[in-house]
Amino acid sequence: MNEYIPFHKPMITEDEVRETADTIRSGWWTMGPKVIRFEKKFSDYIGSKYSVSANSWTSAAHLALEAIGLKKDDEVIVPSFTFTATAGIVCYFGATPVIVDVQKDTCNIDPAKIEAAITNKTKAIIPVHYGGNPCDMDEILELAKRYNLRVIEDAAHALPASYKGRKIGTIGNVTCFSFYVTKTLAAGEGGMLCTNDEEISERSTLMRLHGINKDSWKRYSDEGAWYYEVVAPGYKYNFDDIHASLGLAQLSKIDYMLQRRKNIYHKYNSAFDKNELISTYNLKNDRTSAHHLYPILLDIDNLRINRAQFIEELKAQGIIASVHFIPLYRHTFYQKNFHLENSKYSVSEYIYPRIITLPIWPMMSDEQIERVADAVNLITKKYKK
Repeated sequence: MNEYIPFHKPMITEDEVRETADTIRSGWWTMGPKVIRFEKKFSDYIGSKYSVSANSWTSAAHLALEAIGLKKDDEVIVPSFTFTATAGIVCYFGATPVIVDVQKDTCNIDPAKIEAAITNKTKAIIPVHYGGNPCDMDEILELAKRYNLRVIEDAAHALPASYKGRKIGTIGNVTCFSFYVTKTLAAGEGGMLCTNDEEISERSTLMRLHGINKDSWKRYSDEGAWYYEVVAPGYKYNFDDIHASLGLAQLSKIDYMLQRRKNIYHKYNSAFDKNELISTYNLKNDRTSAHHLYPILLDIDNLRINRAQFIEELKAQGIIASVHFIPLYRHTFYQKNFHLENSKYSVSEYIYPRIITLPIWPMMSDEQIERVADAVNLITKKYKK
């Protein structure tokens, strides 16, 4: 069998090695000058006034909700098709994640269904740019303005993506990115909170490190001092210079990596164009995707195998596929605590048993792309009813 094709593999070059080695040799491994440099470069790239790094997307988004004053018994609207962290951070506050169904053609939250979910307890909306494809932000922002809600964008998949000429990260009140190893900027771990709101930036910066009024890199540098003051019960969410080194190296080629994923996207589309047993997502003309995921939907009604068996068939050919995501309302925690029923999510219930996400990473060779596409086409042909 040919060498296996992983679902994801980060693009690692000598840039990452040199930048990280420089940090290790410097002896400054925690939050320090490279974190500050990375935040500045990230803001410059995105176009946001402020960027506050954290040790994960979850931490960044938790800081965002804390900064807007989320309280116990508040409600936050989230989509059904997302990773648990999107809703889990709401639960940290004793607040309620209100799970809303998605659009069939994008897996993004359906603005038409958001308004019906708004109550006098609603505090915010967290739209998730699924797979890197931006949500319908105009409609979401209009609802937020009408009901006086905050918009915190989950852009874990969406670096770099844009909506009507504006980069994701400059549109909602806050946008949170992920630097997990499988993401479009892979620092191993990490996240970034971007905002144009000075108060949110200052509060998040304070709370990410124990509520201390000075950053640790300033306290421990020659210019700093031993004195500090705790002004709030903060968290231990700070980023560090080792991961920031990887981030700096990755950020320098973020556009190149996007172009590579875009090329793979088009090659897959072309390969699947005549396959009636799968459908792919097409992008709207007024936005650009980060192409973090490449999802397909199987026509399971006309196949003799189900989605799980299809993934095993791919695995037998050395190809690792995945599923993004198991809808939130199907998880035991959300079902039991928020009394959710599958039947209320008709679109998600249609998508979930059919969706598969295929490998799409920058260093995939043409041969690997062809192997994946050929395997999908051959399996559908083999098991066609």
